[in-house]
Amino acid sequence: MGKDIEVGTEYAPKDYQDPPPAPLIDPEELGKWSFYRAIIAEFIATLLFLYITVLTVIGYKSQIDPDHNGEQCGGVGILGIAWAFGGMIFVLVYCTAGISGGHINPAVTFGLFLARKVSLVRAIMYMLAQCLGAICGCGLVKAFQKAYYVKYGGGANTLNDGYSTGTGLGAEIIGTFVLVYTVFAATDPKRNARDSHVPVLAPLPIGFAVFMVHLATIPVTGTGINPARSFGAAVIYGKEKAWDDQWIFWVGPFIGAAIAAFYHQFILRAGAVKALGSFRSNA
Repeated sequence: MGKDIEVGTEYAPKDYQDPPPAPLIDPEELGKWSFYRAIIAEFIATLLFLYITVLTVIGYKSQIDPDHNGEQCGGVGILGIAWAFGGMIFVLVYCTAGISGGHINPAVTFGLFLARKVSLVRAIMYMLAQCLGAICGCGLVKAFQKAYYVKYGGGANTLNDGYSTGTGLGAEIIGTFVLVYTVFAATDPKRNARDSHVPVLAPLPIGFAVFMVHLATIPVTGTGINPARSFGAAVIYGKEKAWDDQWIFWVGPFIGAAIAAFYHQFILRAGAVKALGSFRSNA
């Protein structure tokens, strides 16, 4: 009687080569339907994102309003709001990743542009679509619940009392760094090739990153980390308070995205070392 031999499965990493960087200007993509389809996908995704999340914020504020017999411990709470933002990002990135890459955020698009993952034209068009989608999403919320929308601040981002401008800016920079760094890590083709035997659902860690950042920074800025989200809410809400610190929700996320792109591409992926080696070999 022979021994039973347990045969283990050995996983060999796939062959991998870095994809070529996206051209700064790519005239060819302007003639492709896939380019315009991706722009539409970014518009619709950002519209849905703002519609669901702003409704959640307004619903929570109405549930704790003493004028409506609300209680401070009622409603979904900060945890529920964070889940709404993180959950929607998970769902929408899953739905649109194969069409547009599932950015849904100008800061993410900016970081990927700096890393030469998308062209300048695509980056600009994505950002415009995202901002327009955010405006339309907030417009739908206001159309359905106008009284609540105005009374409870329209989901607009503002620097909360007790926090300095520097603190708010720092919170937005760090929060966006966490998000964009997660995007780079979750979508890194080298990692997917090396760990091909490990199933990785990229939208999941990205959604969790959004969830965790919201838990940390809602008390500070209401959590922007997405310029389109902050801009769309400010446009539809239309009150001066929503515009007072609007620059924080653009400058902070863009700085955070730039740092994440540099860290991933030049530190973790050793882009600077590769470039120097290539320069020396050609010298």
